[in-house]
Amino acid sequence: MEWDYEPREFAIEFHDGEPIQFFRPDFYLPGDDLYIEITTMSQKLVTKKNRKVRLLREVHPDVECKVFYQRDYLSLLVKYGLEEPPDQQLPAAPTRIPGPPRIEDLGEDASLVG
Repeated sequence: MEWDYEPREFAIEFHDGEPIQFFRPDFYLPGDDLYIEITTMSQKLVTKKNRKVRLLREVHPDVECKVFYQRDYLSLLVKYGLEEPPDQQLPAAPTRIPGPPRIEDLGEDASLVG
């Protein structure tokens, strides 16, 4: 299978028409016209990565990008005999890329404010 490592950088955020943030997916599969992002990092970093992929899809709807999470990566290692099956349950894979955070007004109730 033909693949390229980080062949292209996409502008995903702009200020006054100028790009200010970019995203470079890990791999490109030219035969499938598909970008692959692999994230096996901490949840905090996965959340940032999901945000970038969401922005990529919004700004560049013609670009297809698939995210592989730690669970996917570990499953592939086991499937192809590169690692023994874990004794413990694999972490759950996110079912969707989260949207913008939900903001709730707690009002002026002092008992809710730390």
